[in-house]
Amino acid sequence: MPATRDLVNELIAKDSVVIFSKTYCPYCKMAKEVFDSLNKTYTAIELDDREDAQDIQDVLAEITGARTVPRVFLNGECLGGGTDVKKLYQSGELQKKF
Repeated sequence: MPATRDLVNELIAKDSVVIFSKTYCPYCKMAKEVFDSLNKTYTAIELDDREDAQDIQDVLAEITGARTVPRVFLNGECLGGGTDVKKLYQSGELQKKF
């Protein structure tokens, strides 16, 4: 598990916006659409394409308190999931974080 934790921390540190996602998840799409509409690039880690998805989700649960996707990080801070990101966007709070 420590190796997975290091990997997750590396992935989060690699880009200002990182979305742990699954390709078929509507909430993940919602989160990505928010950043697309803001013309902000992001790194999407598509867990359904990875062998270590369960381990990554276990680490995300430890870090964020939830293992559901999406888990959206902005500058290393977890913003939550798709609904959380959409609410932040609609209130204008998300735009202030850039």
